[in-house]
Amino acid sequence: MSGSSAGSRAKAHTGLMPELPEVDALVHFLGSRIVGDFITRTDIGELSILKTADPPLEAISGLEISGVSRVGKALIIEFDGLDLVCRFARAGWLIWHEQVPTGPVRMGKGPLGLRIHLASGAGFDISEAGTKKNASVALVHDRAEVAAVAGAGPDALSIEDDQFAAVLKGSTARIKTVLEDQSLISGIGNAYSDEILHTAKLSPFAPANGVDAEALLEVIRGVLGAACEALNDLPPAKVKTAKKRGLRVHGRTGQTCPVCGSTIAEVSYADKSLQYCPGCQTGGKKLSDRRMDRLLK
Repeated sequence: MSGSSAGSRAKAHTGLMPELPEVDALVHFLGSRIVGDFITRTDIGELSILKTADPPLEAISGLEISGVSRVGKALIIEFDGLDLVCRFARAGWLIWHEQVPTGPVRMGKGPLGLRIHLASGAGFDISEAGTKKNASVALVHDRAEVAAVAGAGPDALSIEDDQFAAVLKGSTARIKTVLEDQSLISGIGNAYSDEILHTAKLSPFAPANGVDAEALLEVIRGVLGAACEALNDLPPAKVKTAKKRGLRVHGRTGQTCPVCGSTIAEVSYADKSLQYCPGCQTGGKKLSDRRMDRLLK
């Protein structure tokens, strides 16, 4: 195994951005635990995580949590007249505490971005691994004040057949790109788009307007629905591991396809990679991987 191949494989497997099924699992987990509880304190561990200033974050102290919901890949903690919109980016996640740590939070030290203390003594962190800090929280009167939420396309689990058909018909872009475009259909990221296209036996490079929309939407509902069912009863600490365990092609470059026995291949980009099965998806042909092509010259 070459060093570059191993590095790509590690990058793909460890950089699992939270997508619709994982955030849906958070909604289920938190809904039964924090709705009706009260915020007693908020601690900021990474200044860049907070994207709003008015109202100030302190405005939620003393407020009762009225609901937990999701828009695409964004988690929303609801209060009466306020929404806390949490976006995890690529490496962010929620850490649950049955008993929240009470010690001081040192700003800019480690992965902690935001800590929420609850009256029950429990609480949770929004954390982000790595040095790139792209996770965000925004406290707003209306979630539509957050551009990514306002611009989100129909949810991948509730988009109507005719809506999805119109999305594909109107695009000559690669189907992989369209599935990940949150303004067209929200909730699908790099990992589940790979899984969906593998199940649908479609090349990630196939033009969207040439894809059977009805058949693909059935696969989307099946793959995401099964993932939600597998993750929804799990605590946050176990969700990402369970997601990885359920993936058949994403992050599995060089391994054997469980469907046809071919070797799973990848296409690498500057900051991510996609995985696919040549046997199932591309008629046995390898897709052009310009990054690897340059390395091999």
